[in-house]
Amino acid sequence: MKKIAIQGIHGSFHDIAAHQYFANEQIQLDCCATFEELFEHIQLDPTAIGVLAIENTIAGSLLHNYELLCASGTTIIGEHKLHIQHCICCMPEDDWDTISEVHSHPVALMQCRQFLSNHSLLKAVEAEDTAGSAAFISSNKKRGWAAICHPDAARLYGLKVLEDHIEDNKHNFTRFLVVTNPRKADLLRPIDQVNKASIVFSLPHAEGSLSKVLTILSFYDINLTKIQSLPIIGQEWEYLFYVDVTFNNLVRYRQAIDAIRPLTKDIKILGEYIEAKTDK
Repeated sequence: MKKIAIQGIHGSFHDIAAHQYFANEQIQLDCCATFEELFEHIQLDPTAIGVLAIENTIAGSLLHNYELLCASGTTIIGEHKLHIQHCICCMPEDDWDTISEVHSHPVALMQCRQFLSNHSLLKAVEAEDTAGSAAFISSNKKRGWAAICHPDAARLYGLKVLEDHIEDNKHNFTRFLVVTNPRKADLLRPIDQVNKASIVFSLPHAEGSLSKVLTILSFYDINLTKIQSLPIIGQEWEYLFYVDVTFNNLVRYRQAIDAIRPLTKDIKILGEYIEAKTDK
């Protein structure tokens, strides 16, 4: 049985992503209140695996998670892309004519803005979590309240789904990273099948320093899929570049990394893994 640390509770999107990634495997969830707690959990338990969101197709990157990942010493061994789906649910005894307010995380409420505008009599109330809203309504038997959450969370907490797929954007996905202690990495991924990597580096203050790195990656047929810059705290106007690349040849990828090392400062490979397909 694998021990999986997530941010959030049972029924959260992190829970759903973890179960989809480890489908057909037995897992034990360790639910953490924050992403900081998630990484602390992995440090205390070297056998634990973490699943954490890193970017969303609408909201963009979770910048703080990049910082936590870089400082944690963990290694990325996989990724998962989860379709973000919302439903509105309530106590089994309630229905459209008995609910008066809907609770959820502010981002979820924002992602269902059009639906809520079509139900203007419903009072939207911000909460800390989507699944947490469902859990609170269920455990406290809150008649007249509804929650916006994933339909799996509604079923988990015994709530009735009034309407599914209420999100405004039907092409909303969140990308999750799967991380663990570096000593366990090779046991949990087929290294000969990896075709994606995440790296981080800084650059000297020199003209064309970034373009030279990108030119070398192109020469080795390395495809740049993402680049994210973050300021280095305490070093004015200096930045860390977080880069995701995909490749078809592991040897050429590693040759490319060796070729850019002299042009970068503090380069670090955050992980090498198999690129996830988009979940439909």
